[in-house]
Amino acid sequence: MPRVKGGYVTRQRRNKTLKLAKGYFGSKHALYRTAHEQVLHSWKYAYRDRRNLKREMRKLWIARINAAVREYDLSYSKFMHGLKVANVNVNRKMLSEMAIHDPEGFKSLTEVAKNALA
Repeated sequence: MPRVKGGYVTRQRRNKTLKLAKGYFGSKHALYRTAHEQVLHSWKYAYRDRRNLKREMRKLWIARINAAVREYDLSYSKFMHGLKVANVNVNRKMLSEMAIHDPEGFKSLTEVAKNALA
């Protein structure tokens, strides 16, 4: 059986992995095996956290909306229900941004929600 040398393709593959591991701590950026393991874990974490980010942002928006509507004697759930009854379709991200940057517009939305609930 003839001898197979490592050569060009293997070196390219390893260098690609080491390039992806650039900036990792300790031997994880220098040694191929540990770098490869860490890159695979990093891909797994990135995939998972792209989904977790969506959850976390939604939780943040809800917390901000809740804090803002409490000033107008409403709870988050009643506010959202009031908007739904009034047929106002504004997503939570925009409601959160309005609560921070446009208090007057947000106040008018709370009035709309209160009137729809009454």
